[in-house]
Amino acid sequence: MGDVLKKTVVLLAAVITIQISNAASTSAKDLKVLSDKIVTGFGHVESVAYDPKGKAFYTGDFGPDLKPADKDGKGKITKVSLDGKIVEDGFLPAKGQVLNKPKGIWISGNRLWVTDIDSVWIFDLKSKEGKKLDLPGVVFANDPAVVGNTLYVSDNRSDQLVKVEPANFLKSKTAPKISVVFKGKSINPNGIFPGKRGALLMVGFKDKDNPRGIYSLVPGKDPVPLSDNFGLLDGLYQLPNGDILTTDWKTGSLIRWNRKDGIQTLASGFKGPADFCAFRNKEGLLVAVPDLVKGEIRLIQLAM
Repeated sequence: MGDVLKKTVVLLAAVITIQISNAASTSAKDLKVLSDKIVTGFGHVESVAYDPKGKAFYTGDFGPDLKPADKDGKGKITKVSLDGKIVEDGFLPAKGQVLNKPKGIWISGNRLWVTDIDSVWIFDLKSKEGKKLDLPGVVFANDPAVVGNTLYVSDNRSDQLVKVEPANFLKSKTAPKISVVFKGKSINPNGIFPGKRGALLMVGFKDKDNPRGIYSLVPGKDPVPLSDNFGLLDGLYQLPNGDILTTDWKTGSLIRWNRKDGIQTLASGFKGPADFCAFRNKEGLLVAVPDLVKGEIRLIQLAM
């Protein structure tokens, strides 16, 4: 009876494991959109970042002109409520500060980092104190991400990733160290996001004839592809189960990707789906996707 009982327990455990695995697979395949709300009132908004401490969004806005490399001094960062209402138009820059084409935003604590063509700014969200750091050799700074005390900045046009140490250089009396992580790997990194086990995830953006994919970078090693080259990829976020959300200019969509199921389109109809943010709420996951070309934000609620 002991052997029979043991075999029964093992069999039941195997069945439960298969059921859990199948449930997870079904959950990934059936990721559902509960609602899709359009928010207007912006110029050309390229990025949206979530501030968990202040329970608000901050947007990187080019202003009235869709000229991403122009140093026209018309850029701004606007504070937006989680339901899409503008709380403070032109929250930044403060007096004496100049933004041109603010792109990717990263928020940690009361610090906000934003890229701006060939530089990166760091701001204090309470005092609005800011400091600009020029990035030598960078021609089109896209997305920032902070891992530990290192700030990473992608540059898709010169196909490189640079890092700034320390990341929090607002009060530093000495200049932070800027170094190149890689260059010329045919990745053209755009969106970047901290991955699992210390890796940095990246998606690439070049042109319609040279699609790029999803990549992973382990510190001290070369980046490796996770997917085939398939799009013009911009924003990036990793779900707790390892699935990746990204935006694709080629198809004008927000997608979910994993190795097993490939691509699932979650929302379409974008003209310029750029650098989005996502966070967990009681309904599941709220994704705020800016459309740079249309000058609007879509708040997409996903069930989890």
